[in-house]
Amino acid sequence: MREPRTPRLVRCAALLGAIAGLVACGSGEGEKTEASAPAPAPTGKPAPFATPQPTVAEPGSTGAPPDLPRGIMLALAQFVDQGGKSEPGPARLEFLYREGGAWKTAALEDPESNVFHKALVTAGASGPRILTLGGSAAAVKAWDLEGGSLRATTLWTKDFGGKFSRMRDAEVADLYGDGSADLAVATHDQGVVAVLRPAAGGTFDVVELDHEPDTFVHEIEVGDLDGDGVPEVYATPSEPNRLDGSPQTGKVVRYVPKTGEGRVVVADLGQRHAKEILVGDVDGNGRDELYVSVEGTTGPDGKQLLESVEIRAYEAGTPATGGVRIATLPDRLSRFLTAGDVDGDGRKEMVAAAFSSGVWLLRPGSKPGDEWSVDLIDADSAGFEHAAILTDLDGDGTDELYVASDKHKEVRRYVWRDGRVIRETIYRRPDPRPIFTWNLMPVPIELIPRGGS
Repeated sequence: MREPRTPRLVRCAALLGAIAGLVACGSGEGEKTEASAPAPAPTGKPAPFATPQPTVAEPGSTGAPPDLPRGIMLALAQFVDQGGKSEPGPARLEFLYREGGAWKTAALEDPESNVFHKALVTAGASGPRILTLGGSAAAVKAWDLEGGSLRATTLWTKDFGGKFSRMRDAEVADLYGDGSADLAVATHDQGVVAVLRPAAGGTFDVVELDHEPDTFVHEIEVGDLDGDGVPEVYATPSEPNRLDGSPQTGKVVRYVPKTGEGRVVVADLGQRHAKEILVGDVDGNGRDELYVSVEGTTGPDGKQLLESVEIRAYEAGTPATGGVRIATLPDRLSRFLTAGDVDGDGRKEMVAAAFSSGVWLLRPGSKPGDEWSVDLIDADSAGFEHAAILTDLDGDGTDELYVASDKHKEVRRYVWRDGRVIRETIYRRPDPRPIFTWNLMPVPIELIPRGGS
């Protein structure tokens, strides 16, 4: 466990107290007064941690072409000084793109919300567009580039009737098999899981799949674990975020909109919870798996780590109390899982970005069912959310890793060369304002406004 931990949590709590936990700072990271449910036994001897550090490269020296067809989009909560107090500012999107041999920036802000929890790119009637999920006020908006600026259209906004109203996460998929791009959405704090279905005239019909009072739904994933060709929606509801250290129960649930199947619990986490899941075929067995990042627990003083983060894997039909533990990370939070091919060998790896212990590489065994290896990519990277994504911006067939190390106010790019990890800082924040990076996504260069930041 890396120190200092308690000062980081105290700063987070103080910063967010004025807005009652806008960025989910209170999520069970304090005291634990009850024992958590027993963890599933691993299938084999845990792989030892390797601790090489990346080679830190000079800017522009990791092999990126002078110009890239896509950039990276950051969804942010930012805080501004108001009379000596740090207060939430407008929701903010930032764009990093490479042009003329240099990494450049652009940005937009939305004063109608105070956080963008997610931004992603989807297809619109006239080309690609950006979707954002805002909080307080809760709004799903589509942004189209017009005359060099991004203009917003609100697709769905609602006051859910609780203490908070936030759009928290979403995924785009054809959920009903009719060829349309539907949007599955998770919300705070009344446990609403909904699907936005395209309708006539560019509007959307909203189908609410679930509604559970005093419930935070943190994550949405879409996949097909049973291989029947019908996509399933997975979500992570939990009790509201807490700062007092009391247990925060959680689970992972499934919905199948096309068949009308309602909530089914597929992972029962007992007195623990998860804010991050990943669905996809990472182990190479030809069928999707569900990966759950189960948050750790601490002692009464908030410092002693009692139970570490566990990454568990669930196949179709795995009992809700089952799951195979594929990795244990010496941390209490790990809120980003991303999968891709870091070395160009045609096989996927998984990256887990943990709160304070760094960025980790998880490799499946040579055959499905074999033990996974766990290696530390970079111990000098940290953040409360610690947003990360594996994506191939340069189109060479191998994914690069992009990580927002909010502790250092940097965005870093990692590439693998001859078995070595090379790290390049592609953006360093020019001002001291506190920010939380909620997600990173690739974005076509033609969607990036050129108005500076």
